[in-house]
Amino acid sequence: MIHFVVLISRQGKVRLTKWYSPYSQKERAKVIRELSGMILTRGPKLCNFVEWRGYKVVYKRYASLYFCMCIDQDDNELEILEIIHHYVEILDRYFGSVCELDLIFNFHKAYYILDEILIAGELQESSKKTVARLVAAQDSLVEAAKEQASSISNMIAQATK
Repeated sequence: MIHFVVLISRQGKVRLTKWYSPYSQKERAKVIRELSGMILTRGPKLCNFVEWRGYKVVYKRYASLYFCMCIDQDDNELEILEIIHHYVEILDRYFGSVCELDLIFNFHKAYYILDEILIAGELQESSKKTVARLVAAQDSLVEAAKEQASSISNMIAQATK
């Protein structure tokens, strides 16, 4: 099981977190501080697995972001690396060569895509096409809601004149 997902920039800024196990706010801050200190100081030639508090943390660096997932000791690290890569590929398809700024300004989309891939810390959808189709459907629903809200506000504005 994946206990949490954290995306950290090279400067140590947290760009995205998703918690699948219960942690208090104080514990979450401590976990992020510990992991970012541990992962950011590791050399690029070292392996992408770290043992931490009886768990394993699997991470992979893409451009300026570290994608980190905490798993149980007996889980398969290579499978988690594939899940991380799968998530990055879907982000790339959606944003067209995803960068850190895409995640900063469109964090809700990054969360939505992650929620389509993982549910309760387990892999839910392995098909990139299915995830892309679901995200496109969500985008069209959002656009329809924006248009409806715009038309309602226009009608109210005209009625109050």
